[in-house]
Amino acid sequence: MRRQLAIFAKVPRLGQVKRRLAREIGDVAAWRFQRERLRSLVRVLQRDRQWRTTLWLAPDRFLSARFGAGAIHRRGQGHGDLGARMRRAFTAPGRGSVVLVGSDIPALGPAQIRKAFRALGRNDLVFGPASDGGYWLIASARRRGRMPVLAPVRWSSKHALADTRACFDKRHRVALLETLDDVDDGKAYRSWRARRRR
Repeated sequence: MRRQLAIFAKVPRLGQVKRRLAREIGDVAAWRFQRERLRSLVRVLQRDRQWRTTLWLAPDRFLSARFGAGAIHRRGQGHGDLGARMRRAFTAPGRGSVVLVGSDIPALGPAQIRKAFRALGRNDLVFGPASDGGYWLIASARRRGRMPVLAPVRWSSKHALADTRACFDKRHRVALLETLDDVDDGKAYRSWRARRRR
């Protein structure tokens, strides 16, 4: 399988996930949101046989935790900041293109993953911008060797996408997918729930 899909997530543990969201809606609601989004995302994305799906989890010591994700290949993200852990996924043994996504984007589904792989046919990198200045997807064709060190990047800020793009050689051809919303705070959570009720 030449196409690889990496889903990055924290193991759903009460009081340990979605900390910014939890400050506004409470630990239990934040935990339920993260657990259900992750279950749903894994269930939908691993069905597609156009790519091999791997769930990259943190922290590594809870890699075997049960949370309803079903039978899916799992790997630990390892140590370091988000950039170091993402780089590990892109430089893991294997061939072909890699698409990496987060787990807190309600609108994310197979259609966006297919678009990213298609875009890699004409580009070296693909990003899925988030409305807050970050990104919900990063993809590499791995044609130009190993990923650079993703630093310095101001993670969890409005500068994350711009900082990440600055880490790459300017000769890389870059494509942008549609901008999607992630759910990191109470306002985004309430907006997501309102859309679900429609």
